[in-house]
Amino acid sequence: MGRFRGYRMREIHHHNTERSQVRRNRLFRWAAIPLGAAVAIVLAGCSQAASQGFLPGTTETTNHTGRIINLWTGSWVILLGVGVITWSLIIWAAVVYRRRRGQTGFPVQMRYNMPLEILYTGIPLILVLGFFAFTARDQAAIEERIEDPDVQIQVYGKRWGWDFNYVDEDVYFQGTQTQEQQNGNDVVDDSIPVLYLPVGQSVEIKLDSRDVAHSFWVLDFLYKKDVYPSKSNYMYFVPQEEGVYMGKCAELCGEFHSLMLFKVAVVSEEEYEAYTQSLRDAGNVGQVGNELDAFSTEPGTGAPGDGELAPEDEESGENDVDTNDLGQEDGE
Repeated sequence: MGRFRGYRMREIHHHNTERSQVRRNRLFRWAAIPLGAAVAIVLAGCSQAASQGFLPGTTETTNHTGRIINLWTGSWVILLGVGVITWSLIIWAAVVYRRRRGQTGFPVQMRYNMPLEILYTGIPLILVLGFFAFTARDQAAIEERIEDPDVQIQVYGKRWGWDFNYVDEDVYFQGTQTQEQQNGNDVVDDSIPVLYLPVGQSVEIKLDSRDVAHSFWVLDFLYKKDVYPSKSNYMYFVPQEEGVYMGKCAELCGEFHSLMLFKVAVVSEEEYEAYTQSLRDAGNVGQVGNELDAFSTEPGTGAPGDGELAPEDEESGENDVDTNDLGQEDGE
């Protein structure tokens, strides 16, 4: 009898040991999921694209892109760290405190744990305030006005193209809507208007619209500005790397919004001067202003279209109307 009891106890102990081993193996497998995700994130950060958050351009494209990339990647590193900790705790709690076979009812409930409530309220608050503070700091630096820029450009957005005034050189370029190829799958590259900027010089861009709201977005510059009618916005930056960068309107503005493209060519000072001279040689001297705006003939603008006579019509009187003649016609 004693021998049977001893054998039974050893069998129960062996069975419990196996169950404990299986439970530990399951726990390790669940814990490996967030650990594997963390390792993948760390390894992905070894590539150049991942190191700058998969954003276009480089930290040296303009004097602002490095700041923007650091804010972006820093935010993601912090958020991924919080995510890994949160996922690990959720999985750990789900595995360790799962319902076992034979258990009934609810486990003991924990309520009104003040330290825990302060923790999960305080951490998100600190994160939000930190993100706000760093964003406000970087935005203030990016928006800081350059008092005496080396180059001044005025950009007019219009449906569905762009006009560029080179203010200091007193020349201009008028663009048209980008044309599609006959197959409709691509655009004609030569039809895309190009804005030229000299490398290494401070730039002020004044943004105006001729009709509706647009948005001036150079993808590799990692920044865009809204373009409104009757309100000027400004951008200030220093292009630091030569190259051709794609730009587009980022505000839905009508039927051909997707074809409102442009390029920014950052070139040497010699190439910039040669280009502006080519505009001068082509007769594009002066500045295109708001006389071409879509609303320039609306009532109250003082233009001939709002009911006022043009100077030549005032002299000839050809727009004068005899009200007696109108009355006779009505009587007939």
